[in-house]
Amino acid sequence: MKGSVETNNVIKLSMDKLALGMFIVAVDRRQQKVAVNQPGQIKHRDTIIKLRKNNIAYVWVDIDRSSDACGLIKYIKANGLTNPLAKKACFTIDEQHAKAKKLLFEAKRLIQKVMTDTYEGRNLDVGHFEPVVEKLIECAINDTDAFRCIAALRTKDAYLLEHSINVAFLLVTFGHHLKLDINTLKQLAIGGMLHDIGKIYIDDEILHKPEKLTAEEFEYIKLHQEFAINILKNTNSLTQMSMDVCLMHHEKLDGTGYPKGLKDEQLPLHGRMGCIVDIFDALTASRCYKEAMSPAAAFKILISLTPAHLDYSLVYEFIRCIGVYPVGSLVLLSNEHVGVVWQAKNRDVLHPIVKCFYSLKHKRYIEVTMIDLLKSDVYIDRGVSPSCLNIDPSPFY
Repeated sequence: MKGSVETNNVIKLSMDKLALGMFIVAVDRRQQKVAVNQPGQIKHRDTIIKLRKNNIAYVWVDIDRSSDACGLIKYIKANGLTNPLAKKACFTIDEQHAKAKKLLFEAKRLIQKVMTDTYEGRNLDVGHFEPVVEKLIECAINDTDAFRCIAALRTKDAYLLEHSINVAFLLVTFGHHLKLDINTLKQLAIGGMLHDIGKIYIDDEILHKPEKLTAEEFEYIKLHQEFAINILKNTNSLTQMSMDVCLMHHEKLDGTGYPKGLKDEQLPLHGRMGCIVDIFDALTASRCYKEAMSPAAAFKILISLTPAHLDYSLVYEFIRCIGVYPVGSLVLLSNEHVGVVWQAKNRDVLHPIVKCFYSLKHKRYIEVTMIDLLKSDVYIDRGVSPSCLNIDPSPFY
């Protein structure tokens, strides 16, 4: 190829990151960049196999000309190349919450469609996740407080949908905290959204049983991971990392987990992250058989599961990422007012902005007030759960 067909958005990728839909313009041959005769998108896996057989270690990929479903985030030009996820217009808190509500609705609708299609025997297409995943990542980077507040308002009936979305969001948030790249965040998000897909084949009476499961019922529930294996192997363009997140979130470091009993180094970083996030979100959600725990109580359980089940250092990193009093959680202040942690971004963990709505002292709802703990003499006494106070915080989110 004489004359370049490249745009300014070309990156060098190792072969293990190559995916369908990427637009190859050059390959690395004997440590030299060599333009390909027929640049274009990869349409078939045979092309990737052929490149590997020719001992190609790296390729140059044009992001702008690659498919939106290939896993690359496209860049825009504005005073140089910038990542659109790293910049945003200024929005008010109300506007951020409106965006978060809209995103949560879109994500629920997507997962509901995916579950219905799968149950009816249609193969999944990862490309359908692209728009929602991009917005989810942008939200995790720029408007994380707004989404956490909206996501904290959960319903028992929609647990499976909301749990899948929250796991995806928490994985992206945790991954961003660990400074993982955008492509990895996308794979984590897709894996999170699909991580409980096998439960569509579990009997609802067992899945939503309000009492403790019998040993036989628990073994039956565990089959959802076997169902997931069969579903995911027929999913178009699903990366190994996304598949790992789906299939490893019930594994344990000591090898006693399922479905494969993986142990120690057999569980990669993203698999270990999935285990932590799945347990945390399940503990902090209300279910038909239990009330939601406060994040602080959930953190104690996570710590108790180290190092046999969960990665010790990653659990503590997750706690640092989420914060002792996460946005959307309930706290009791030293003046005996109860409120929702409303804003925490760019603040230390003990001084968020709290939206107060209830007086524990007088046992009644009060006029809503915003308390900035950086500018107030009151402080957080402890985290609380709605059930322990017998209150309904949902109108105040």
